[in-house]
Amino acid sequence: MEKLIDAFSKQLEKAIEIGKKAKFSDTSKTYSNIIICGLGGSGIGGSLAQDILYNDLKIPITINKSYFLPAFANENTLVIISSYSGNTEETLSSMQQAIEKKCKIVAITSGGKVKELCEKNNYDFIIIPGGNPPRSSMGYSLTQLFFILNAFNLINSNYSSEINDSIKLLESEKENIKKEAKELAAKLMNKIPIIYSANNFEAVSIRFRQQINENSKMLCWHHIIPEMNHNELVGWRIKNENQAVIFLRNETDYQKIQERIELNKEIIYKNTSNIFEIWSKGNSMLERAIYLIHFGDWVSLYLSHLRKVDTTEVNVIDFLKRELAKK
Repeated sequence: MEKLIDAFSKQLEKAIEIGKKAKFSDTSKTYSNIIICGLGGSGIGGSLAQDILYNDLKIPITINKSYFLPAFANENTLVIISSYSGNTEETLSSMQQAIEKKCKIVAITSGGKVKELCEKNNYDFIIIPGGNPPRSSMGYSLTQLFFILNAFNLINSNYSSEINDSIKLLESEKENIKKEAKELAAKLMNKIPIIYSANNFEAVSIRFRQQINENSKMLCWHHIIPEMNHNELVGWRIKNENQAVIFLRNETDYQKIQERIELNKEIIYKNTSNIFEIWSKGNSMLERAIYLIHFGDWVSLYLSHLRKVDTTEVNVIDFLKRELAKK
C-alpha cells in the first residue's frame, strides 16, 4: 500500500493517458441527467466528481450506491458504471436495470462481468489497470469520469489541465505531506478520529474516513458544516480526550463557513483538546481536493504502521461477500 500511495501522482499521469485514448459513441445526444453507480473505492470518485462539478454541470448528477436505479432513469439518462473489479454485486444489479431501462451506459472497470456485459451489448467502456485494492486506484476512476463527461459535452476540458497541476503540486509537496501526515498520525493514535469539512468537500471527508477504516482498521466518522451545526454539535457536551477532531480547511471556504468552524472549535475544545486542522493547497477545487485526499491517504498508512496492522487486509469484507454469494 505504501508504494501505491507514493505512486499516486504517477497513477494520475497514466489515468490521463488512458482517458485521452478512450472512444465513445452517441456523444451528440442530449441527456437529461447522470447517474454514477459504484461503491467503496470504486464509487468514491463519483462522489468527488459530484462535489467538484457542482457549479459546472447543468444537469442533475446522482451517485448511486445501492442495488437499484432511481425511478427517473430512462433512455435520456447517462449511466456511468464504476466497478474496479467488474464484479461488484450492487453495481451489477444497477447495470442490469440500466440495460432494461435503455439508458446510455459507459463503464470504468478493470474487467470482470462489467466488461463482459459491455462487450456483449456493445457498450462504451474504459479499461483501467487491475490487480490492486480498489481504494488505491481512485485516481484512475476519478480521472476517467472527467473524460467521459467532457466527451458527452457536459463539462469543459479544463479538468485535464487541473489534474496535471495536481500532479505537479503533489510532487513538489511530497516530503512535506509525508512529514506532516506522520506527525498527525502519531497524535491520532489511540483516538477516535472525527472529520469535519465544508459541505462541498464532503467527498474528501468520506475518502479520509474510508481510508482510516480500511487501511488503519479503525472506526471513524465525519460530518459537514453547516449541517452538523444543526444537530451533531449538540452532542458535544461530555469531555472525552479519546476523541480527536480534524478540520479539513480551504482558504477559499465561504466566509460564513470559516466563521462557523472557528466557533465550532471553541465549543468542541471544551470537550477535547485534540483538535487539528489540515489546510489544502492548490489553485482550483480539484487540486485542493486531491491534495487533501493524498494527505489523508498518508495519515491512514502511518496509523496502520503505528497500530501494526496490514493495510491491504479486508478479511471481514471478503467474508461478507462469500456469505452473500451463498444466498
